[in-house]
Amino acid sequence: MEHFVWIVILVLAVYTIIPTLLVRLFGWGVYREGKADRTIFLTFDDGPDPKYTPILLDLLKQYHIKATFFVLGSKAEKYPDLIVRMQEEGHLVGVHNYFHWANALMTPRRVRRQLNHAVEVIGGITGEKPVYYRPPWGIINLFDFLLLKQFRLVLWSLIVGDWRSRGGKVKIKHRLVSRFKDGAVIVLHDSGQTIGANPDAPEYMLQALHEFVVEMKQKQYTFHRVDEIGWSDEPTDRLSWYKRLPLALWLKWENVYHAWFELEPVDPDNQLLYYRVCTYHGKRIALPDGEEICKGDRVVELHFNNEMMFHIVMDTRSMVQLAVQLIRAVQQLMPKMTERIMKDALTENIKGIYGITMINRGPKQLGFTVTDLPRGVFFLLTKLYLRMLLLVVHPQGKKRLELKKELLTPKILAISTKELQKRYSVSHGT
Repeated sequence: MEHFVWIVILVLAVYTIIPTLLVRLFGWGVYREGKADRTIFLTFDDGPDPKYTPILLDLLKQYHIKATFFVLGSKAEKYPDLIVRMQEEGHLVGVHNYFHWANALMTPRRVRRQLNHAVEVIGGITGEKPVYYRPPWGIINLFDFLLLKQFRLVLWSLIVGDWRSRGGKVKIKHRLVSRFKDGAVIVLHDSGQTIGANPDAPEYMLQALHEFVVEMKQKQYTFHRVDEIGWSDEPTDRLSWYKRLPLALWLKWENVYHAWFELEPVDPDNQLLYYRVCTYHGKRIALPDGEEICKGDRVVELHFNNEMMFHIVMDTRSMVQLAVQLIRAVQQLMPKMTERIMKDALTENIKGIYGITMINRGPKQLGFTVTDLPRGVFFLLTKLYLRMLLLVVHPQGKKRLELKKELLTPKILAISTKELQKRYSVSHGT
């Protein structure tokens, strides 16, 4: 029995788990995001729906937005007028299987048969066979790579859980705004009839989308179909596969870490820095202005966005240049951080801001105090973590570790709330 279980696991790993990880982590053979500035790619799955799709189309028409619909062949067959309207109003119609079945649960032959059935149905309505394909749940099997000869697989870079009613409009809107990045391919759902979805969920999605569209229009963002994406090579394409694997895993881990500890971006429009409010548990930090950060104080803990760090690193030639760019970027964000601390109810009674980093040559000019991290288990774990991070995100990480071991030591950076307001508060003329 035990051998049978291991055989099943091995078969599943080869058939679907590994292929899905390859496309989800590395983006091999799929489209996930665009590169042009101030662009958004709205995509909608699981429709068309006779109740919610017309409302969605009205919303898109009101704001002159073009989007992409990945429709189910069975629903397209049932509501052909909605497919015709999508096409007439300039939207791209893609395919999302005939039924909402996961490819992992079907044989290659069955995937091909039901997919071709969906293509025939949609093509019969629009006069054009769809070539853009999104597999349900983003799950594929090993043989789906053969589909790349016929289709262009499209996944997403932003998913907000809008198939659930819990949290309503507020939850969806918050996730759209806080997780958004330029060129995002956003997946939303205009039907609540699939497994695991709430029937009334699209109602909240539409409310959140309306507010999101208004805000992004005010910020001069433009909305496009996925066939209008200006595709370009990812910086990861410059790395060998054995560097891409740990990088992809690291960035996925960071997403989990951010969600687990509920980290928020300092500035939603520039997500280099994230923060959380927490209780300080480290050693006493004496600051030049007479303030102290002691165990039990409420503080703001800063974290770099390592995905943005990676992109900056790939465009810099040295650690010195990297440090200069990061200092400038952080300097631009400090007024926004100060504003949040002064206005946000969650940050009342904050004693100061602190973080841990190995890039410690320039923070003093920003008003931070740089102090040693106490030796011990936490010091060793932090040192190992930061060195692994450098090894992963820096193209010459291994070389840097060998040449600059004495400089790659984690330090504590801290600044009091009083000093922060003195330097960066708008009321102080900065």
